[in-house]
Amino acid sequence: MRLKNSGLTVEVCSDGERFGALDAEWHTLYRGSRTATPFQSHAWLHSWWLSYGTGRGLCVVLVRDGDRLVAAAPLMRRWRPVPALVPLGGSISDFCDVLIDDSRAADLSRRAAHALQSALWRLALTHVIDFREVRPGGAVERLYDRWPGPKRRLDDSLCLELPPVPMDDIVSRLPRARAQRARAKMRKLDALGIERRVVPYDEVDGSVRRLVELHRLQWQGRKVTTEHLRPRFGEHLTRSVALMARSGDAIVTEFRIDDTVLAADLTFLSPRLAGGYLYGAHPGLRERKADVATMLLRSCSEHVQDRDSGALSLLRGDEPYKHHWRPHSVVNQRFVLARPTTAPGLALAVGDVTARRVAKKALAAWKARGGDSS
Repeated sequence: MRLKNSGLTVEVCSDGERFGALDAEWHTLYRGSRTATPFQSHAWLHSWWLSYGTGRGLCVVLVRDGDRLVAAAPLMRRWRPVPALVPLGGSISDFCDVLIDDSRAADLSRRAAHALQSALWRLALTHVIDFREVRPGGAVERLYDRWPGPKRRLDDSLCLELPPVPMDDIVSRLPRARAQRARAKMRKLDALGIERRVVPYDEVDGSVRRLVELHRLQWQGRKVTTEHLRPRFGEHLTRSVALMARSGDAIVTEFRIDDTVLAADLTFLSPRLAGGYLYGAHPGLRERKADVATMLLRSCSEHVQDRDSGALSLLRGDEPYKHHWRPHSVVNQRFVLARPTTAPGLALAVGDVTARRVAKKALAAWKARGGDSS
């Protein structure tokens, strides 16, 4: 479809093979989108669709200026609790967003954003558009600010971030006693003779498989994210990271003692942020009194320096060990867009998340009372 007086064309891709063939032009758009994170890379999204897609419901909006892709919204259809368009990547992606080319003239970026919004406006006739986990400053905000119909903005997951500085500077921000303990932990790591090795991209497949197995061993018998133990997750991670490592969007690091891999870490990299996505550590490493969290953070801080990323992100989650480093909070956003015809669906979607939050708070209060129903 050609948009009147804009010189741009819009297409909705609903075929998985067609989506897979977009890798080269998607990569160019991804590199030109200043708010993009590795979770918007083609390698991550297409691999996710292969492992988690239902085989139908793909709805990727593509905006072109001639032959060049200048904007895209990677979406899929979901039918419950209301008909909705939601981002590809699902719950295993820490950030979602659309892509808008910012690398050329500002006027083209503006027209591309307008074309993408117009396409979503047409799709909103029958579906609520529900963008979850948008990092503050994401490109979706540009669409939300100019959306002419019903809309809601809500807080989503909490993320914690550190400044993109060397590990010594991170430690120096801590209170004196805590900084001394952190330095002692690093000296212990050095004394153990742990060798840090960045895995060459042609060895990444095997290394990711080791990482997934180490992750399983690490959490054996303890509460863990169940999805991380499923074969489809391992298949997706191996397939996507092999491609992302080649393009510089991911890096796998192994930690060895006497040539034995005892831990492995997957870090995602982009100009906007770098963050450790998943790691696995053999129980024997903790038995040697190695502080794994300190080891991983020191490694990630080195990646940040090498790639000049804008932030060292601890990604989603409010785990107590993260607060040890005095990070600052960044709250992801949820943007829900509709038209008058789908406004009831918007209210239902927002009501659903509100009910979940109320129930979560009530459950936490009940547990705090020791589970006493009286």
